[in-house]
Amino acid sequence: MNKEQAKKKIEALRKELNDHNYKYYILARPSISDYDYDKLMKELIYLEQQFPDLDDVNSPSKRVGNDLTEEFETVSHKYAMLSLGNTYSRQEIEDFDKRVKKIIDEDLEYVLELKYDGVAISLTYENGQLFRAVTRGDGEKGDDVTRNVRTIKSIPLVLQGKDYPPSFEIRGEVFMTLEGFRKMNMKREASGESIFANPRNATAGTLKLQNSALVAGRPLDCFLYYLPGRDFPYDNHYQNLNKAHEWGFKVPMEHIRKVRIIEEIFEYIHEYDSKRKELPFEIDGIVIKVNSIAHQEKLGFTAKTPRWAISYKFKAEQACTRLTSISYQVGRTGAVTPVANLEPISLAGTTVKRASLHNEDQIKQLDIRTGDMVYVEKGGEIIPKIVGVDKSARHQDAPEFEFIRNCPECGAELVRNEGEAAHYCPNIHQCPPQIKGRIEHFVSRKAMDINIAEATIDQLFRHKLIANITDLYKLEFKQLVRLDRFAEKSANNLINSIEKSKKTGFERVLFALGIRYVGETVAKKLTKHFRSMDNLMNASLEKLTEIDEIGERIAQSLRDFFEQSSNLEIIENLRTVGLKFETEQEKAPVSEKLGGKNFVISGTFKNSSRDELKELIEKYGGKNQSSVNSKTDFLIAGENMGPAKRKKAEELGVKILGEDEFSAMIEEL
Repeated sequence: MNKEQAKKKIEALRKELNDHNYKYYILARPSISDYDYDKLMKELIYLEQQFPDLDDVNSPSKRVGNDLTEEFETVSHKYAMLSLGNTYSRQEIEDFDKRVKKIIDEDLEYVLELKYDGVAISLTYENGQLFRAVTRGDGEKGDDVTRNVRTIKSIPLVLQGKDYPPSFEIRGEVFMTLEGFRKMNMKREASGESIFANPRNATAGTLKLQNSALVAGRPLDCFLYYLPGRDFPYDNHYQNLNKAHEWGFKVPMEHIRKVRIIEEIFEYIHEYDSKRKELPFEIDGIVIKVNSIAHQEKLGFTAKTPRWAISYKFKAEQACTRLTSISYQVGRTGAVTPVANLEPISLAGTTVKRASLHNEDQIKQLDIRTGDMVYVEKGGEIIPKIVGVDKSARHQDAPEFEFIRNCPECGAELVRNEGEAAHYCPNIHQCPPQIKGRIEHFVSRKAMDINIAEATIDQLFRHKLIANITDLYKLEFKQLVRLDRFAEKSANNLINSIEKSKKTGFERVLFALGIRYVGETVAKKLTKHFRSMDNLMNASLEKLTEIDEIGERIAQSLRDFFEQSSNLEIIENLRTVGLKFETEQEKAPVSEKLGGKNFVISGTFKNSSRDELKELIEKYGGKNQSSVNSKTDFLIAGENMGPAKRKKAEELGVKILGEDEFSAMIEEL
């Protein structure tokens, strides 16, 4: 067989196998036996091996995976993957409906869907072929897991039909069916491997495996349920989902319902609250979405959630089991958290062995004692917690609970600050969990974004290669390759990632230091105001509290941090290796005509982005604020602006400008 003949045969085999995959995994109507399917696949793999230059990343043969390993690349989402607001009661759904109808004063439709308990995934298709698969990550950026996702047989590598956009994104949930999960665990147990706690954990761990051949052997499945953007055939969510199903995506239309009145929402909730035990996969609630794309755009988004969708979470399941003991965990801030160790019990589809106890006050309020029969439920069906005690089953000699006095990790005497519920270990520089916790925070994605796992940090700490965050910048290639699990590629990747972090801006470096109460937003305010670490370190309590939203608690925490010589030494060491401790030089305003004027921007705009408007305000000497208050001079109002901001501006007498009015103001300057 020559190359041209092989090419035609390979293309024919790929098309035939893709068609069979579609019929089997999407339509659930197989038209060929497993034996005949395997024969076609073997023939395709053989031909691809004979003619390697005819390789295609979207060939059906790629679903078997390979044993190559690779680090996951971080990819920015084109559209932020926001989480949904949660509700747990009928009243909260009615409130959501009222909020929507207050803005949408016309006929309204909702689409009801199941809330799958899996791992969110974003798939990008170019010219009808799978191009990239990315996890949710932090909502702004996620991990590129395309090689692993190609092994999931219900995700099409090549689309059906011709009327799909040339480039688009579709989102959904990767999960394991309960039967697939059960069979996988049986095989693992029979071969002496540890079993997974629940399908969701197994799915999340599988997607992050470096060996795609192992992924191919796991029972992963995928439902698709959202098409972000405007490049689709219809102006509503429901019809676009139907069209996506025609293109070959596994859209669970049999569980999706379009409704007009709120009573139909409650009927759907009641129906699936009863049915969920019979479903072949796990759900933890339902999702309510406004159907019209135009209505969705008008409703817009908050900083974290869409205003046009909400999830209803089913009531948490509860179970009763024995509390065998209480252990303690130490976090990066030194906070000591008590944890209940339980006799294993099945709850909401998972085996629960531990539950959070939060702090001493909660334990005493519930009067929990070792040996008690306790009621456990899953808060939001995720984190188990103890909600009560069966005191009738208590042994009469059960001693009252007493919180430990010394750190379980380093032995230091614990402290409890006045007005706080938590106990703290004060030994911040020698307590191992605190040291490792600070390093984990320092390298996290929103801080220095160094590509290193917690297990690797633990390994480096145990081998005494790192004892604080500055030691990361002293690591050498030759040290890393001597360690278990470190090949040349992974060692080089870590060294390169550490070197790349030196370009991180001052506001993220400040956040990365892990100063108590200094989160992302506070770090941005501080760096914008003080411009350099030296200025910040020398600022008095009075100077710190002069800044908007910086109260005494944050100010005192900063002063305490900078008064410790060990922290000053860390800062100087980081400065020496090249980290940025100053903000970039800002351009001087071209005019001071807006000088002293405070602006708040809200909504979306036709001619400019919000960032462009903010730049214009600063360019002409004005100041941007995040919220309306008594110091605000102007509110620039765009479409989909939240009604609360407008109401507050009106109450305070703040002048409200449209986009055109603001542009006219600038032009007059």
